[in-house]
Amino acid sequence: MKLSLLLSLLLFLTRGILCVSSRAEDSPAAGAVQSHPARGLVRSVAPDRKKAVIRHEAIPDYMPAMTMELNVRDSGELEGIKTGDTITFRLLADENTHWIDTVRRVAATPAPPLDGGSAPRDRIVELKAGDELPEVELQSEKGAPVRISDFRGQAVAFTFIFTRCPLPDFCPLMGRNFAKARNLLLADAQGPTNWQFLSISFDADYDQPTILARYARNYRGSRADRWLFATASTNTLAALAPRLDLMIGRDAGSFSHNLRTVVLDPRGRIHRQFDGNQWTADLLAAAVHEAALVQPGHLGSPKK
Repeated sequence: MKLSLLLSLLLFLTRGILCVSSRAEDSPAAGAVQSHPARGLVRSVAPDRKKAVIRHEAIPDYMPAMTMELNVRDSGELEGIKTGDTITFRLLADENTHWIDTVRRVAATPAPPLDGGSAPRDRIVELKAGDELPEVELQSEKGAPVRISDFRGQAVAFTFIFTRCPLPDFCPLMGRNFAKARNLLLADAQGPTNWQFLSISFDADYDQPTILARYARNYRGSRADRWLFATASTNTLAALAPRLDLMIGRDAGSFSHNLRTVVLDPRGRIHRQFDGNQWTADLLAAAVHEAALVQPGHLGSPKK
């Protein structure tokens, strides 16, 4: 009986260990990967089929209806998928990135044109390094008006976000990079102090001051030193976005946008622009440090 009881106990413990091991493999990093079923309309597919722009329906408890460029790890997922197809898919995200899989075509339909138009892009002269940024008026997280010219004499790093964006390598990545870059600059006791960070939401209807202030605390904590969150009106974005090749549009009630981050020198001139999401906090901190040393009276000439 004792031997039988011992064998039963060992079998129970072994099964328990195997069960725990199996769960750990199925759910990497203790359940860090989120999975959401989704449905949407394909707006475009990259030539290598590693990305697709999809206007997806609202994903309950995760994301409003949007138009986003989504990552595809297995290009075979998009085999035979074309612009205009209605698809179902699974959206997965961990703390650093996102991707889609299990793509299935539901119907082939023509894709409607994007609305919310602006002036034709071929008529817009984009700003380049050394150009002065036009005056921009925003509404701060406190509900007060703020202008870019208010920061004259400081290097200003600004980026564009909206608080309802959950994809870790889009707006949240902008927040994480800004937080790391700010910490690097604040920790440099010998570095310049004339700099300012600015996160600008293009979802002014939803991102009211109370929502924006609460969102800001997720990234900068209780210390708001040199980092302001604000919203830009539709008119402001219509005037500024084409000059920076920032694409923000309304697509059947959802957003379509890319990523742009800009560093201004103390004269309000563009020192550097980061496109997309491949730049790092170290690069941003270095660009702000360099821009802050530009003397107001000398084009592109840093202090000695």
